[in-house]
Amino acid sequence: MADSIMSKAATMEIPINSNGDTGTLPEDDSLEQDLQQVMVSGPNLNETSIVSGGYGGPAGGIIPTSAIKGPAIRFNPEYLDRRRAPASGPGSSNHNPASSTEEVTRGVAVEKLDSVKKWGINTYKCTRQMFSERFGRGSRTVDLELEAQIDVLRDTKSKYEQILRLATALIDHFQSMVQTQQALGDTFTDLSQKSPELQDEFGYNAETQKLLGKNGEALLGAISFFVSSVNTLVNKTMEDTLLTIKHYENARLEFDAYRSDLEELSLGPRDAAAVVRIDMAQQDYQIHRDKYERLRSDVTIKLKFLEENKVKVMHKQLLLFHNAISAYFAGNQQQLEQTLIQFNVKLQPPGSQKPSWLEEQ
Repeated sequence: MADSIMSKAATMEIPINSNGDTGTLPEDDSLEQDLQQVMVSGPNLNETSIVSGGYGGPAGGIIPTSAIKGPAIRFNPEYLDRRRAPASGPGSSNHNPASSTEEVTRGVAVEKLDSVKKWGINTYKCTRQMFSERFGRGSRTVDLELEAQIDVLRDTKSKYEQILRLATALIDHFQSMVQTQQALGDTFTDLSQKSPELQDEFGYNAETQKLLGKNGEALLGAISFFVSSVNTLVNKTMEDTLLTIKHYENARLEFDAYRSDLEELSLGPRDAAAVVRIDMAQQDYQIHRDKYERLRSDVTIKLKFLEENKVKVMHKQLLLFHNAISAYFAGNQQQLEQTLIQFNVKLQPPGSQKPSWLEEQ
């Protein structure tokens, strides 16, 4: 029994405190009892000698206690941690939150570094492709029909912007004229009351200027509605399509850059390393080709809907502009008012009238 206990004790690390007593392990009572039996039946560590050859061994095996440094049994602090809790897992007692935070931070840093690296490579390839095209050394993918439609859109937008500038200037000048007419009408009214000999003359001139001012405000409302609608068409609808076109052109440049890169690698040697690079280049090429095709389809669809919307909007606004200008300078107040009603131009806050006949079509 003693031999088995001694062999068991010899193969395990036994924690003790500074007084030589065994530590307490509440997780394993049987082990504590075995260790206590070992310490009782074993040699006394405080004696003047330790028998190395077994109890009652030869005298030559006696080692003086003065030659032993430190405790007779080595203390291993990691032993208690291994027995009290598992080495890993959510419930581990040695779980370090700081270590987890460092791992997360390191992961985010690596991800950002990888993103910056990819961006740098992509920028280099696109810049090289752009200069190659500019100096006539590289080829580019061209959709002649789509490119023609894009050029027409840019030219149309430029001309519509000129319309907006001129119509806005017309509003500013006409606004000054209307204010002048209203002020002149007020002056004629005042003089009509203070000049009995010219009361009738000042009176009908005052009425004329006030009527012109009223009709001028109606015309200003029509022109302002025209400018607002054209501005929405140019700076929102057209601009949104041009933004998609910009993304499409960037995708086209990237596609040609990776296409040129793949063609260059395909003309080189076919060793193992080159084959791996060609496979990676083929994957990048396919990714950018799909992106290019998708954006080209988006541009085609947006150009089609933009053209339909432009025709519908401008048909209404040009008819409004013509009828309002004609009615005002013809002095036809009734026609001018009817034009505002027909095209749903409101001088008061919107929403108080029903939609016009043209909008219901």
